[in-house]
This record gives sequence, C-alpha cells and structure tokens, in this order.
Amino acid sequence: MPVDGVTIKDFNHKSYLAYPWGKSVTHKGVDIFAKKGTNIHSATKGLVLLTGNQYPGGKFAVVLGPKWRLHYYGHIDDIKTSALSIVGHKRETGTVGNTGNDKNKPPHLHYIIIIPIPYSWRADVSIKGWMKMFVLNPIDYLANN
Repeated sequence: MPVDGVTIKDFNHKSYLAYPWGKSVTHKGVDIFAKKGTNIHSATKGLVLLTGNQYPGGKFAVVLGPKWRLHYYGHIDDIKTSALSIVGHKRETGTVGNTGNDKNKPPHLHYIIIIPIPYSWRADVSIKGWMKMFVLNPIDYLANN
C-alpha cells in the first residue's frame, strides 16, 4: 500500500479507466484519499526515473519496478526522493497532496501502473478497453497485499 494508514476502502473504486473524466478524458489510475501530508512509500522496490512538477498531475514521481512496470505517483505535496534513487516499501517518496489540476479537490495520491510492453490479451471491447493493454488496475494488486 503506497499511502500510510489507508486501506482499500480509501480508494475511489470507480476511478480506474473512468470515462469521461474532465480534461484528461480517461482517468488512467486510481485515487487513494488521505490527509494532506500523509507519507507515501513506493508500492514496490524500484529505481526513480523522474520527479517533477507538471500539469495536470502536479508534483509527481515515476518509479521503474519489477517486470519493467512504471509506477506513477501524482498530486504529491512534498517529493522526498530524486531521480536515480532506489526506493522501496520503507523509504518515503513523498506526501499526499492535491497539486496540479486537483488544487480544489480533497488530498489524494493518483497512482498508475503503466505497462510499456503491451499486454494485448487484456484489451476488450469496452469504451477505452484498448487502454487495458497499457495500464493495470492498481486496486487488483494492492487489494491482495
């Protein structure tokens, strides 16, 4: 679980591949709600590839984890890691916030698991079902831990 003290109940279960979703059209991750400033840890061991501040995700970190999966953490209040750092479950990567396009929304972590090599068997005929080849549902992975 990437956010201290939260459970699966603190997720917006309808946010994964939600369509339509504001200016981003499709919401590619899941929102995990917590108090602003709550610690965020990497959901997996990995290498931090990038950190920064960019609209619409605000302050963010991208971690390269096992199976070449990219873990994106967005709307961070305070980034506590840097590019080329090794992170894991015990090292803080940041704190929950509402930066970027979510300044007027409750604090949360926007978490996405991106697959750079497509899993073609995951695609389906639903609206935006082709995106399932490239983006995993984090709830499926975090609920089992």
